[in-house]
Amino acid sequence: MTENFWGTIRQKINWPVFLWSGGLLLMFVLISIINLEHVSNFVSTGFDLSIRYFGAYWQFLMLATFIVGAVLAASKYGKVRLGDAIKPEMSYFKWTAVILTTGLGAGGVFWAAAEPMYYFLDVPPMHNGIEGGTSDAISPALAQSYMSWGFTAWSVYGAVSSIILIYAHKHKGMPLKPRTLLYPILKEKILTSKWGAAADIFCIIGAAAGTIGPIGFLGLQVSYGVSAIFGIPDIFMTQLIIILILLSIVLVSALTGIEKGIQFLSKLNVNAIIVIGFFLLLFGPGMFIIQTFLSSYGTYITDFVNISTFRGDNTWLGSWMLFFFGWFIGFGPMVSIFVARISNGRKIREIFIVVAVIAPIVTNIWFTGLGGTGIFYELKNIGSISEPLNEGGLPSAIIAIAEQMPLGFIMPSVFLILTTLFVVTTVDSMSYSIAMAVTGEGDPPKVIRLFWAVIMAIIAIILIKIGGGGIDALQSFVVIAAVPVSILLLLVLWYAPKVARILAIEQGIVKKK
Repeated sequence: MTENFWGTIRQKINWPVFLWSGGLLLMFVLISIINLEHVSNFVSTGFDLSIRYFGAYWQFLMLATFIVGAVLAASKYGKVRLGDAIKPEMSYFKWTAVILTTGLGAGGVFWAAAEPMYYFLDVPPMHNGIEGGTSDAISPALAQSYMSWGFTAWSVYGAVSSIILIYAHKHKGMPLKPRTLLYPILKEKILTSKWGAAADIFCIIGAAAGTIGPIGFLGLQVSYGVSAIFGIPDIFMTQLIIILILLSIVLVSALTGIEKGIQFLSKLNVNAIIVIGFFLLLFGPGMFIIQTFLSSYGTYITDFVNISTFRGDNTWLGSWMLFFFGWFIGFGPMVSIFVARISNGRKIREIFIVVAVIAPIVTNIWFTGLGGTGIFYELKNIGSISEPLNEGGLPSAIIAIAEQMPLGFIMPSVFLILTTLFVVTTVDSMSYSIAMAVTGEGDPPKVIRLFWAVIMAIIAIILIKIGGGGIDALQSFVVIAAVPVSILLLLVLWYAPKVARILAIEQGIVKKK
C-alpha cells in the first residue's frame, strides 16, 4: 500500500523542474553558509542591474497589465465565464478573502505601518518642494504607498493571466503550471518544451524565495516584538519557535484542504482587518483616517500616471517602488495559478474587479488605517513613531503605533498574531501553488504541499542562523528572478484578449466575423 502510494507520488512529479528549482534554492543556501558576503555582493549586483535595465520595462508592464485587464472587463468580453463550472465553488466573500490575504502576506501589517511613515518623513522625489514630517507630506506619502500596493501591482496577480490559465487547463486539458501561460504560442508542445520547463523553474524559484523571505522576516520581527512586549529574549531559539508555530499551523491547514484550511484562515484574517479597522475609526483617530484617505486617494488618482511612470531617481526607485514591483512580478505567475485554481466558473469581469480593484482598494484603506494612525501620532508627538522606526525598523513602528492606540496594552500582541496569520496564509497558498506547478494538478497530493512548506521553513531557519543578511539577500533575489518572469507576463498581454475572444464566440457573446 505504502509502496503504491509513493510510486504514484513519484509519477506525478515533474522531476527535472523539481530538481532544478529545489536544487538552485539549496545551492543558494549552501553557498550562503560557505561565504555569505560573496552571495550578498552577487545578489546586490544582480539587483542593481535588474533595476537599471528592467525598471522602466516593469513600470510599463504593470501599467499595461492593468489597462488591458480594465478594457477586457469593461467590454463584452467581461461577460465571458471561465472554466467548466456553472457555479463558482466559493462564495464571493470567501473567494475575495483568499485572494486578498494571499497577496498581502507579511506586508499586511509591518509595511502597512512603516511604509507610509517612511514616505512621510522623507517625501518621494516626484513630490519635490514638500517638506517631510509636515501635514503637506501626508497625501504624497500615502499616495506612494497606494502605488506600491495598488491597481497596477495587484493586476499581475491573475487579473489577466488567469484567462489563459483557466482556458488552457479547463478547456484544453493542460496542467496548472506557469508553462501553461505559453499555451497560446506552443499549444500541446508546452508539455515537453524546454521553454515550458524554464518558465516553471524560474516562477517556482521566484515564489519560493519570495515566501522564504517573509517566513524568516516573521521569525525575526515577531521575535523582536515579543521581546519588546513580554521581555522574552530576542535570540535564535525564540525565532525558531515562532517559525515552528507558523509551520504547525500551515501543516494543519494543508491537511484540511483548500476548502477548509486556506478559506478559514483567509476569512479569519479579513474579519480581523474589518474589526480592527472599525475599532480605529470609532475609538482611534477616525476622522483623521477618513479625511486622510479621501485626500490621499485624490492625489493617487490625480497623479496616477506621473507616479507610476516616474524615472527621475533610479536609486530611490530601486529602494522603494521598483523593489515592490519586482516582488509582485516575481510572485505573479504562482499567485495567478492559485487564483485560477479557485476561480473556476467566474467571469473575466469578476476576476479583474476583485484582483485589480477591490483587493488594492481594501489594501490601501488598511494602509491608511495603520500608516495614517502612525502619522497622526507622529504629528501629535514628534518622534513617538519616527524614532522607534529609525532605531528598530519595521517591527518597532507597528509596536510604537499599537501602544498608542486605545487598549494599547493588548494591541501590539493583536498585530503580532495578525501578522503571523497573514504569513501562514501566504505560505499555505504558495506551497499549494508550487505543488501544482511540479505536478500540474489542481488538487496536488498533500505530501507534496507539506514538503514545500517544510523545506521553505527549514531554509528560512538556516538563513536566520547564518545571520549577516541572508534573509535580506534572498528577498533581493526575488527581484532578480522577476526579470525572466516579467518576460513571460508580457506575452500574456497579447494572448489573453485573443483567448477571451475565442471564449466569447463559443459562448455566443460576440459573433464570429
